[in-house]
Amino acid sequence: MQTHLQCGRYSLPVAATSRPLVMGILNVTPDSFSDAGKYHALDAAISHAEEMIAAGVDIIDIGGESTRPGSQTVSLQNELDRVMPLVYALRDCGKPLSIDTYKPEVMRQTIAAGVDMVNDVNGFRAPGALEAVADADCALCIMHMQKDPQSMQLKPEYENVVADVTAFLRERIAAIAQMNIARERLCIDPGFGFGKSLAHNIALLKNIGQLQATLDLPLLAGLSRKSMIGALLEKPVERRMAGSLAGALACVAQGARIVRVHDVAETVDALTVWHAINQ
Repeated sequence: MQTHLQCGRYSLPVAATSRPLVMGILNVTPDSFSDAGKYHALDAAISHAEEMIAAGVDIIDIGGESTRPGSQTVSLQNELDRVMPLVYALRDCGKPLSIDTYKPEVMRQTIAAGVDMVNDVNGFRAPGALEAVADADCALCIMHMQKDPQSMQLKPEYENVVADVTAFLRERIAAIAQMNIARERLCIDPGFGFGKSLAHNIALLKNIGQLQATLDLPLLAGLSRKSMIGALLEKPVERRMAGSLAGALACVAQGARIVRVHDVAETVDALTVWHAINQ
């Protein structure tokens, strides 16, 4: 596996000897499952980004459309209106910016505006998605999702969730390679909570190391405050931080190189201690 992830203007360390990277979530949506509307206003979003930077965030992931289970799609223009001002405001903040989108036109416009990574829950399957990113130098996060956000949690089924997710990601990696996109730009995400039951999520978590070794790419894991944490703790979303920290540590212990989180300061602290002990 490569030691660095080519991420636009940045080269991010993803070797096992480096501290796992922390991707901070910055949703500018009124309906995200955890922080709905909290950072919808531009000033509030910028302030939160500044807080994450001060806390030691490695990547800031901007999202303009909620992909929580049952969420409704938003128009292209609506999504652009939400994310473009924030990209312009933060592109010189000193940290890589990621755009969380599956729409090719959002990819094109945000890349032109300065984002360093595209985080696509749809695995770059939309017509034109690969063409939108092929000639850029941004990193690409390829995620697995069964069905779509509106229906993904309606009785998800797999013959073998680890094998099925691995096969999907392998196919997408091959499709991306056919576009002559450098492998150093790629990372993978098994998509915890995106068309998976609690049992599916736990099976994937237990096999992160195998999945990453099989595909030979750095793995990004996003468990923060998700329903699997809520199910294990029987606690509402606002009381899932401790469980989310445990999930992040479980992910990196299994080999994940990037964790996507809401609670940046606490996660950076936890991973700093974990990394020091394990080195």
